[in-house]
Amino acid sequence: MKELNENEEKVMLILWQLKEAMVKEIMDKMEEPVPPYTTVSSIVRLLEKKGYVDHKAYGKTHVYFPAIPQGLYRKRRFNKMMAHFFDGSVSNVLSFLVQEKKLTKKEIKELQHIVDQMEKEEK
Repeated sequence: MKELNENEEKVMLILWQLKEAMVKEIMDKMEEPVPPYTTVSSIVRLLEKKGYVDHKAYGKTHVYFPAIPQGLYRKRRFNKMMAHFFDGSVSNVLSFLVQEKKLTKKEIKELQHIVDQMEKEEK
């Protein structure tokens, strides 16, 4: 799966939210300054070429929709980031979160609860 640039990712986030949309509907959800129609249309066609988007044609009108689930993209993107920045180590990720993001006691308890649940499921 090819990487997405920032603009492509923004369009995908909108498509995942809307489930399906025409280019104009995507533009309506974009933050200012909104790029020109031709630019957004080009981004959508690139996403289609990369396999992230598909479309239904109704005459000359195209309705675009995600070709891959957001969860799959999130998982692949996170795994790549984890491998690149944290040597593939979950403990390195958690250590970073605790130190850099200044987790609250409540957030740390929630993480501990998740770990405890995983341990129970392994037994």
